[in-house]
Amino acid sequence: MEANEIELGFLEKVDDNGWLNNRYFPNKVGGKPAWLHLDDLPAQEKMICQKCEKPKAFLLQLYVPFDDDFNFHRTLYVFICRSEGCYVHNNASVVTVLRSQLPLKNEFYAAEPPPAIFPKEHKLCLACGCKASVKCDYCDWGYYCCFLHRDLHLKLHKPVCSNVGRMESCDRLSTVEFDEWEIVKDTMNDEEDITEPLAVEEQEISKEIEELSRSCKTLTFQNLPDSDLEKYSANSELMDDKFFFKFRKECNKEPEQIIRYKRGGLPLWIADVEKTVASQLKEIPICEYCGGERRFEFQIMPQLLNYLNDDSIDWGTLAIYTCSRSCPLPVGYAEEIVIKQDVIADMACGSNTVHHSSNEKK
Repeated sequence: MEANEIELGFLEKVDDNGWLNNRYFPNKVGGKPAWLHLDDLPAQEKMICQKCEKPKAFLLQLYVPFDDDFNFHRTLYVFICRSEGCYVHNNASVVTVLRSQLPLKNEFYAAEPPPAIFPKEHKLCLACGCKASVKCDYCDWGYYCCFLHRDLHLKLHKPVCSNVGRMESCDRLSTVEFDEWEIVKDTMNDEEDITEPLAVEEQEISKEIEELSRSCKTLTFQNLPDSDLEKYSANSELMDDKFFFKFRKECNKEPEQIIRYKRGGLPLWIADVEKTVASQLKEIPICEYCGGERRFEFQIMPQLLNYLNDDSIDWGTLAIYTCSRSCPLPVGYAEEIVIKQDVIADMACGSNTVHHSSNEKK
């Protein structure tokens, strides 16, 4: 990829989801994670939300190998909490990002794709696909990551419980597992162009923003229709935020984009960094394994929210920072850093301005 290029990710339904298992190193949203390293799965405590103590749901994974011996295979995984009460503006504690990688010569994958491979020593949760230790009460082969998932999944599992089945034997549990989509990539030029904003009457926009403020509504991609977002972002002076205007302008180039990937590049922020996540960016920790700097690798766009069918989840943008060397790991999965940036309406009712939240960390 050239210096002035960026990879965009788009969602596409596939006729056969068999293409989205680990033997094909998929890029995908939803379903169950297609684990890369099979002998050392993430510990269950890593997958638990610290606030509600429920397992986080698998959101997506990207297959992004590097040109070195120990990153021949490399996948990044994103998990997210689905409890609305856990969300705090500009706080990423609801999100977990994991990195896994393997050299060309490894114990799991040959040069030619084998049949789908499952961990030999570890059981996988029938509901979410993560490491499992809780056994089904009615059979010898069903396992779950926690009692909550076991109880939620029982109605789906019980009809096939007496069979010596596989994970695919049960239907998807929508409260745990998102619909499955393939992420297809396309490369575009990242150079700045001149795009004129839509012509909108200034007085009309001011009136609508004032009405939003009076009702104390959150100004996010999740609860405002696309047409409204275009109106509010069409005049950067009224928004008093060049970040949001630029964000919207870039989105208009490829409205369906859900991923922006540019290793070592810069995120496309949706809000004023100084008012939202500046302190977090200054405190991004070094890699705990090699001591190296973490750098931006990709971001998840709010357009993805339209495909998740879950009103409890919201974000402005999720920016993922990873070890710049992607150093060799002594474990199967290493946690990386995510910055969650949000945009909200002025919560002081009656105000006629719109600004971005700078809530303190939990």
